[in-house]
Amino acid sequence: MKKYLLLIAILGYSFGFAQEKSIPSISVLGTGTVNIVPDKVLINSRIEHTGKTAAEVKRKNDNVVDQVIKFLESQGVASKNIQTEYIRLNKEVNYNTQDTMYSANQAISIELLNLKDYEKIMSGLLDSGLNRIDGIEFRTSRKDDLQSEARKNAVLNAKMKAEEYATALGQSAGKAIHISEVQTNNYQPVYRVMEMKADSAEQQSIAPGEMEITVKVNVEFLLNEN
Repeated sequence: MKKYLLLIAILGYSFGFAQEKSIPSISVLGTGTVNIVPDKVLINSRIEHTGKTAAEVKRKNDNVVDQVIKFLESQGVASKNIQTEYIRLNKEVNYNTQDTMYSANQAISIELLNLKDYEKIMSGLLDSGLNRIDGIEFRTSRKDDLQSEARKNAVLNAKMKAEEYATALGQSAGKAIHISEVQTNNYQPVYRVMEMKADSAEQQSIAPGEMEITVKVNVEFLLNEN
């Protein structure tokens, strides 16, 4: 009986080992990249005031925010494209003089769907009392389509690499047996950091350049003997 059980165990181990035998394959990382000239821009702005009372700085900030929103609406900017990111009210004490000062900050992001409106909007924001721009971010309205194109490019790039490796070994790459997306960089936005001076209407012109969408995939191919 013991010999019989031992024989079953050995056969079972052999069968399991045969099942676990690896299939010749080759795994590569494919990268797909698509470049596009952006057609939208996100303006990251901030309204700041300092004063001796919390009520004073809040009132100043609220007045500017009201003027900014009215101006943007007059220019056809939809309310969904105007977003308050945060509101902060800080108390600062000078321990040498015991003076107390308050500062109010409100960050507003503004998305413009037409780059042609940029110069006019920026000038109007300054006239409305907005006193700080933290940066601008260029975007594209074709993000989803470009991501799909980048994925296809990534798979083709993986196939090309697999064929190159296989050829060097005197073999050939077969069908794909596994694929996984390693990384999708929705898009690599182009940033511009700029300053606005409260006493000047001068502003910098923008140069959007190109933005980049990148997708990376791991693909495993069968490795065939020629």
